[in-house]
Amino acid sequence: MIRRVAREMVLQSLFQMDFTQAEPAEALAIALEVQQDEEKSEEAEKAVAYAEKVLKGTAEKLPEIDALIGKYAINWEVKRMPGIDRNILRMAIYEMRFGEEKVPVNVAVNEAVELAKQFGTEKSARFINGVLGKLMREEK
Repeated sequence: MIRRVAREMVLQSLFQMDFTQAEPAEALAIALEVQQDEEKSEEAEKAVAYAEKVLKGTAEKLPEIDALIGKYAINWEVKRMPGIDRNILRMAIYEMRFGEEKVPVNVAVNEAVELAKQFGTEKSARFINGVLGKLMREEK
């Protein structure tokens, strides 16, 4: 559950950075406040360390991650994707490919799909599953 909360905070931070050009630390501080308002404060405090790693790593690897998204999201430009979908994909690809602690691919995909169901549109989960599935199959 701690990693789920961390991923929610990373998603909120990436989304904010995407649309307001906030710095990672500032965006994460705001996401932490949101989690604390939602009565998840104990879990959020424990999740901050992992969230910081994933957020920093995703931000550093953004050009490489966006290139992978562009390669596997056929007929979609990364900048034209819905912001939630784009940032869920960014985080999942970071965890799968670039993270210090490599998250098993099936776990990263499942977590991304669950976040898409929670925060995206009704088509988000299927889209994200499709893009990550293509990446998994072709990058083996």
